[in-house]
Amino acid sequence: MLFTEWNWDDALEVAREEGREDGLEEGMEKGLDKGMKKGMKKGMEKGLELTARNALAKGISVRTVQEITGLSIKKIKELK
Repeated sequence: MLFTEWNWDDALEVAREEGREDGLEEGMEKGLDKGMKKGMKKGMEKGLELTARNALAKGISVRTVQEITGLSIKKIKELK
């Protein structure tokens, strides 16, 4: 199709399609970023819980475990 054969409807359809593609790409990037951050946070939490369990098993006090891990006393007692 030559440029002179285009009409406004064709131009709008092309613009909409480009907008959809751009929006989809941006949405996927944001979703991936959000998922990565959520996964990293969850992994860190699991690591801290494992550290707390190991420390408790070695007889380290709940208060000391709390100071080391930053977990709440309540959470540490749940892990105990």
